[in-house]
Amino acid sequence: MVMSLKNLHVGDLGKIVGFEQAGKPYRKRLLAMGLTPGTEFSITRFAPMGDPVEIKLRGFSLTLRKDEAGILLIEKL
Repeated sequence: MVMSLKNLHVGDLGKIVGFEQAGKPYRKRLLAMGLTPGTEFSITRFAPMGDPVEIKLRGFSLTLRKDEAGILLIEKL
């Protein structure tokens, strides 16, 4: 089932399956940061107000703003 990153909780595992069509401005940047389809990650933490979110993938931690994280289409593992 494809969903958004905001539907996951701390400790959940997910896999990137694609990007929202409306997210064209962020797509290149996210790809450059290693967020390519098929990449698995875990949710490390959310800031108190929900923005930003920290994920761990490929051996490093990455912090994403709500706008950037919102265009990721993911699948919960």
